[in-house]
Amino acid sequence: MKCFYYLLPTLADTGRASDDLHNSGVNDWFIHIISKNEAGLQRKHLHSSNYLETLDFVREGLLGAAIGFLLGLIFASFISLYEPFGTEVPLIAYLGIVFLLTCFGAWQGGLVGISTENKKLLRFHDEIEAGKFLILVYTHRAEEEKVHAMMSRLHPEAQLVGLDPLFYNPFCSPKLV
Repeated sequence: MKCFYYLLPTLADTGRASDDLHNSGVNDWFIHIISKNEAGLQRKHLHSSNYLETLDFVREGLLGAAIGFLLGLIFASFISLYEPFGTEVPLIAYLGIVFLLTCFGAWQGGLVGISTENKKLLRFHDEIEAGKFLILVYTHRAEEEKVHAMMSRLHPEAQLVGLDPLFYNPFCSPKLV
C-alpha cells in the first residue's frame, strides 16, 4: 500500500477530488485531508486526517523507547559491575530495570511527539498554513495507477507533491514527485 500526497488550492477543489476518489472506488478510510480549515472540512463532510498522520508521537515514542532501552542496559551493567547493594542481584531485577527505563523513554518520547508536527509533513507546512489542502490517498497496489490517472485527468489543479511507499514506517519520508 502506498500513500499519494496531493496538494489542492481550495476547499471546493478538495471536495470535488474527494468525491471523484469515492466514485472511482477508494474507500473513505483511505482518504485523509490535512488542512488548517477543519471547520470547512466538517461542513463539506470531508474525512480529516488523524493524529497518527499529523503528530509525531509514534516516531518520537519509538526513539524514546530505544534511548530508554540503552540507558536501562547501561544502568543494569553499572549495577552488575559495581554491586552497590552488596549482594548479588537476581536477573529479574536487571530485566525490570531495562523494562522500566524502556517504558519511561517511550512515555517521554510520546509526550514530545504529541507536541511535534509529523516529520513527513514538514515540507508541506507552509502550504497548509497558507490555506491549501493536502490529501493523503492510501491505495492498494492494484489501484495505484487507476487513482493516479484519474487525479491527473480530472484534477489538473491537484499537484502530486509526494509518494510514500512505506506509509506505516514513521522513519521514512515521502519521495518528492
